[in-house]
Amino acid sequence: MTDHTAEQQAWAAALHAHGRRVTKQRLAVLAAVQHNPHSPAEGILAAARQELPELTAQSVYVVLSDLTDLQMLNRFEPPHSPALYETRVGDNHHHAVCISCSKVEDVDCAVGHAPCLTPHWNENSKPMTIQIADVLYQGICQDCQAKQQLPVNTSVTQK
Repeated sequence: MTDHTAEQQAWAAALHAHGRRVTKQRLAVLAAVQHNPHSPAEGILAAARQELPELTAQSVYVVLSDLTDLQMLNRFEPPHSPALYETRVGDNHHHAVCISCSKVEDVDCAVGHAPCLTPHWNENSKPMTIQIADVLYQGICQDCQAKQQLPVNTSVTQK
C-alpha cells in the first residue's frame, strides 16, 4: 500500500467518523493541505487542482469551512495575511511567522500543559476557564537573517 493510499484511507475513516461522505473534492483538499501546510485557500486550490483539475474555488472554500468546523483542519490568521490552513489539529501548538518572507513554522506548546499560559485577571474581570491560548510569534527566519546578514538569534527576550 502506498503512502498516498494509506493517507486517503485515514482521511476517509475520519470523514465517516464525522458523518461525512468521502468525496474526491474532500480528499483532494485534505491531501493539498497535508502536503502544503500553512497555505491559504488559493494555494490549496492550486495544489488540489493538480489532482482534480475541474475543482472549483467555491468547492474548496466550502470544503475548507466544513473540515475546519469538524476540527479536521486548523485555520489561523496571521497579521497581514489571508487565513492559512493545516492538518495539525488538537495539540494546542502555536505558530512563528517571519515578518520578512511570511514563512510559517509550527511551535509546540509554549509552557507546560495546554492552554500554555495562565492569564492574570484584574479586579474588575469576571475570570473564565481558559481552554486554548493562541500564541503567535513574529520574527525573522534564519534564511532571511542570512540574506540580510543579521546575527542569528533563536533565544527569546521576555519583557
